[in-house]
Amino acid sequence: MQRIFAFVMAALLLVAGCQAATSPSAEAPGRSAVETVDLSEIKRYLQANVQALEEAASALAAASDRYYALASEANFDYAALWQRRSAEAVEALMAARTAWMTASPLYEKVEGIVAGTPALATFDVILDAGASGEEDPENAAPIDLTLPDGRILPRPGNLFGVTESTLWGTDPDYVLADVTADWDGDGALGFGEVAPDANVLKGGADALYQYVVELSQAVEAWEPTTAEAFTALIVMTPTMSEYFASWRDSRFVAREASTQRDFVAISRLADIQDILGGLEVVYAQVRPLAETANPEQAAQIAAGLSALKSFVADIYAQEQAGRRYTPEEADILGAEAQNRATAITGQISQIAAELGIELVE
Repeated sequence: MQRIFAFVMAALLLVAGCQAATSPSAEAPGRSAVETVDLSEIKRYLQANVQALEEAASALAAASDRYYALASEANFDYAALWQRRSAEAVEALMAARTAWMTASPLYEKVEGIVAGTPALATFDVILDAGASGEEDPENAAPIDLTLPDGRILPRPGNLFGVTESTLWGTDPDYVLADVTADWDGDGALGFGEVAPDANVLKGGADALYQYVVELSQAVEAWEPTTAEAFTALIVMTPTMSEYFASWRDSRFVAREASTQRDFVAISRLADIQDILGGLEVVYAQVRPLAETANPEQAAQIAAGLSALKSFVADIYAQEQAGRRYTPEEADILGAEAQNRATAITGQISQIAAELGIELVE
């Protein structure tokens, strides 16, 4: 995210430097207009979705507790657990998956705001974006995970990733490899039919809930500013290539060849739509201000964001209908999405420069 921010800042400075030659003849609005724009809907949107996220994270923690209790009663003999009480274990794990599938999209709806706002961005690294220390020490989520049995997982990565890879078994360190967990009793083990380590699941789910509560508290105390709104738009819009690359490398495109531990339960294409939806909410609040600087360009930005979201939605609809994209097709589509996003970001940057808005670092 820091690399993206530095790139965007450089682009904004370039736009600002050219502004005298390209800006319309109308004078930019005064500072009072910039400071008094109504941004209350941004906070309401964030509050509503984070409150729902907190409820889903609580349900995930509760379901994880039920599975942990079953494992504890079996003295963490997972073979015995799956032999004697598999139905109860599956029921608890299915509830945990359902809660996770509810929580993840709710976070994606606010990620554009959270990740794009420096005052809140650390929550994004911890909850959804941070790598593990082993994968990328520089961009690792800054947390160690303490498990109920006393083990500590140093820098395991973001908490949605930890819980997803435990529930669906995509991280072999978080499941019991020597336990046959035939969830549906059909005599064959399909994808995701695993016996999760109850300590890892409970530790991850509890930590996720804890940080969501802290995010909720931070949101309550936060009052958005015009500079923060433009910062979120300029930082988060041009991230399409990153998202499409993770989609390309996921099971939704790479299938069994994928070695990616996360983005296995929900297509990254759905996430992208949710993120863009949140950014549309932000832009809707600053659009009246943008129109005072350049009405035509303000309309083009709104149309561009809508078209980009529709572009991704169409790809997702085809995927849901059964189309299997190749990695090469994913790269082509990602390049198209990135080109569109870059053009939109340039327009937003130009408007910000005309308004004299400085991005928040």
